[in-house]
Amino acid sequence: MNPPAPTSGTRWIAHLDMDAFYASVELLRYPELRGQPVVIGGGRRHQPELQADGSRRFARLRDYTGRGVITTATYPARDLGVHSGMGLMKAAALAPDAVLLPTDFDEYRRYSRLFKAAVAEVAPLIEDRGIDEIYIDLTDVPGVREAVGHDRLGGVRAVAQEIKNSVHRATGLSCSIGVTPNKLLSKIASDLDKPDGLTLITAADLQRHIWPLPVRRINGIGPKAGNKLAALGIRSIGDLAACERHWLVERFGRSYGAWLWDASHGIDDRPVVTHSEPVSMSRETTFERDLHAVRDRATLSRIFTELCEELAGDLQRKGYMGRTIGIKLRFDDFKTVTRDLTLPQPVCDLPAIRRAAGQCLKRVDLSRRLRLLGVRAGSLARRTRTLEAYASADSAATAHAVREPDPELPLF
Repeated sequence: MNPPAPTSGTRWIAHLDMDAFYASVELLRYPELRGQPVVIGGGRRHQPELQADGSRRFARLRDYTGRGVITTATYPARDLGVHSGMGLMKAAALAPDAVLLPTDFDEYRRYSRLFKAAVAEVAPLIEDRGIDEIYIDLTDVPGVREAVGHDRLGGVRAVAQEIKNSVHRATGLSCSIGVTPNKLLSKIASDLDKPDGLTLITAADLQRHIWPLPVRRINGIGPKAGNKLAALGIRSIGDLAACERHWLVERFGRSYGAWLWDASHGIDDRPVVTHSEPVSMSRETTFERDLHAVRDRATLSRIFTELCEELAGDLQRKGYMGRTIGIKLRFDDFKTVTRDLTLPQPVCDLPAIRRAAGQCLKRVDLSRRLRLLGVRAGSLARRTRTLEAYASADSAATAHAVREPDPELPLF
């Protein structure tokens, strides 16, 4: 069973993934940490301290106490078994001497805009997949479009390298790019030669380069499906490709079973979507210790207002307003509760968001300690002159709601 060879009509889709993005941005700021294990995920108290001799004193993972998690880590830290999503206390046992830095999302967003602008100068058809990754349609980019036969592969590689060079010139950062006929394979390919990799895979390379990989390398096969496949003796993508489509459908359902067969054979017709509207925006934080609504009222009130302020900033910066404002609470027993309030008109200003979120709090039993708090805006709409006029009037009328909160609203 050999995959078909590429033709002149083959699409060329790139997946670009910035290398250890947050950590790499921090290394631009602190070049003395290059080559060291560095973990990003600390708080304000983990800011480096400038010493009298001009050097910096950095926080170390071994001194961390709390329940925070790793946002990202440098490759030397990853070599020690540390990875994103891991609890910082657990990471401290594996890499106690690793440097711990606080997150700086404003700076990461700035570099995100820089690298995407650099890519757009070479190839404008971009699908934004987050702060550090994008898909790019290279099919009709000059240098690819005109090339034919084997020269076409050379043209694809040259354009991908030009993109990498442009990103580095604009940011000083490296990225890894996978280029294949579709998004599914490109997502896999971009991770095969990290960091600073460039991997080009054609349909004819599927059996040699993709099939030996574990099934979990396919984006869309999670832990549950992976465990079920393993129980059936299917561990590699090649094992999956050897299964009959109807056999997979019988065991995983008509839709997912058919998708598993297609994915293992490198079939993916999804286009690069250059624009999509977000469904919601949210901000949340996990506390380093459980907080009580009464005894820690001032702290919770401050954090709650800061989250609302960050959410308002996100909405305004991206040009959206939300009609549904919600909250998310996780208690010390890990029970999670959400509450939503739909407003007569959409909002994006801090006072209105804080007021609506406070109304949601009235509908929650706050007798247990809290470990997580979040706020969310849903039912999003693009800002228009009408909406902005409403927001301006609402903001003027309710500005006191933040600095001098309504006494009837709970502040924990």
